[in-house]
Amino acid sequence: MEVSVRKCVWLLMAVMAVPAWAGEGGREQDRVKEAGVVMKEILDIPDNIPKEILDKAECVIILPSVKKFAIGIGGSYGRGVMTCRTGQHYTGHWSAPAMFALEGGNIGFQLGGTMTDFVLLVMNPRGADSLIKNQVRLGADAAATAGPKGRTAEGMTDAAMRAEVLSYSRARGLFAGVSLEGSSLRSDGGANENLYGKKLGARAIIREGKVAAPAAASDLMSLLNTKSPKNLSDPKSLK
Repeated sequence: MEVSVRKCVWLLMAVMAVPAWAGEGGREQDRVKEAGVVMKEILDIPDNIPKEILDKAECVIILPSVKKFAIGIGGSYGRGVMTCRTGQHYTGHWSAPAMFALEGGNIGFQLGGTMTDFVLLVMNPRGADSLIKNQVRLGADAAATAGPKGRTAEGMTDAAMRAEVLSYSRARGLFAGVSLEGSSLRSDGGANENLYGKKLGARAIIREGKVAAPAAASDLMSLLNTKSPKNLSDPKSLK
């Protein structure tokens, strides 16, 4: 009996010794894993993101299951990850993911209240640097438009060619480019701390390589490094 009590005491002490962020980190790890699943499923769609567009992206943001909530005509809040190509000129492998949040008053209204997956491609270093440093309002701080889809990007409009962010959505099994103008993207500091166990900004994670990608990101990293291992943007645009 005494041995059993002693074991229970040691078990309770072990549980209390677990860092407070560990439980939260589990939720963040699930979100990172879900981002990998979403990206794979979207890239497996026949009429998906054109490869030549993905190959010219400096960063990818994946936001699984963005949900609508009731504020005025409707609002949305979603959390996900951002990963960028490493190296001074975004020409290396894909970075460890930083946690990001999407907020906006019109997203839920546009999507009719459905839970929606978003994939955003950041198409130049200026857009990437802005997102890593500050909260960015799409359409105001960064030019954004619905991304072209299909096997090629031949049908790209002038707006899409000039955009810093191309956005895609998947809801109710339908995949399409979607406008997110007016919504905001920001680094989610609390989620980054939960995931990595210490306070880290998006720059430290993505550009400075202060931490290795967590195991939960292995599928996402492998997918991106396999599907788009090289940055095929015009080299002049990366300087």
